[in-house]
Amino acid sequence: MKLDASARKARDLAAPYRVSDGAAFRLKDVDPDDTAGLGNSQKPLAKELLAAGVAALSDLQDRLYAQDTWAVLLIIQAMDAAGKDGVIKHVMSGINPQGCQVYSFKTPSSEELDHDYLWRCQKCLPERGRIGIFNRSYYEEVLVVRVHPEFLARQRLPQALVSGQLWKDRYEDIRHFERYLGRNGIAVRKFFLHVSPEEQRQRFLERLENPEKNWKFSAADAQEREHWPAYMEAYEDMIRHTATDVAPWYVVPADHKWFTRLVVAGAVIDTLCSLDLKFPIVPPERTAELAAARTALLNE
Repeated sequence: MKLDASARKARDLAAPYRVSDGAAFRLKDVDPDDTAGLGNSQKPLAKELLAAGVAALSDLQDRLYAQDTWAVLLIIQAMDAAGKDGVIKHVMSGINPQGCQVYSFKTPSSEELDHDYLWRCQKCLPERGRIGIFNRSYYEEVLVVRVHPEFLARQRLPQALVSGQLWKDRYEDIRHFERYLGRNGIAVRKFFLHVSPEEQRQRFLERLENPEKNWKFSAADAQEREHWPAYMEAYEDMIRHTATDVAPWYVVPADHKWFTRLVVAGAVIDTLCSLDLKFPIVPPERTAELAAARTALLNE
């Protein structure tokens, strides 16, 4: 599929934020306030680019659905108020709902805790021809569970398996799992929406001061700010150990929602374009059948 100039520019904006080899990755090298030189004065241009990107995504998703060969899994991780829901809403606004599945993973249930940590996410993997979106995911197992060891205790793992190698073991398991998905036609792309603590604070205050947004606020979310350094260390280690060619991370600046959405849209466009999606070609033996059907309809 040939993209127009605006959609190509949106796609190209994502490239600098892609991490496919995390060995040298440092979170401090990504500025949450970055806008790739666009700046707030160019928000109208960004809006135009996003609209073109959404239109391109709609066309690409039609091809994905019709071809029914590949599936795409988008994983979105972030601190609270980084804009996960807004990204899903705006970037996927032009997608046919039949071809998109969104799952949000909250605190594990008792049933989920009685299974391995990948179990609840495996049940929600997208079918061929569809885009699956995980709003949080199995990566919580190397993030919040790492920051809060008491959550690990609830999983009742055999004590012999809980060692200093636990996180490295989980990184290895995740890499192997994502390689398995790639080998079975599920293209995995992962996004960390990197918001600054000050911007998060402002967004929390906005939720508190605007009655229509009070429902979004949770005291527990604010309390997690006390663990900010531990979370940033966990995110950095997670990206360094699980960024691969088959399942890269995009570390997306998230202090400006309009820019975050544009970068995510560009990354999804790039992913779908890489799959060489095409509408199915009707085999020659069906040509006569189609011609006969057309003639019958015209003669009614």
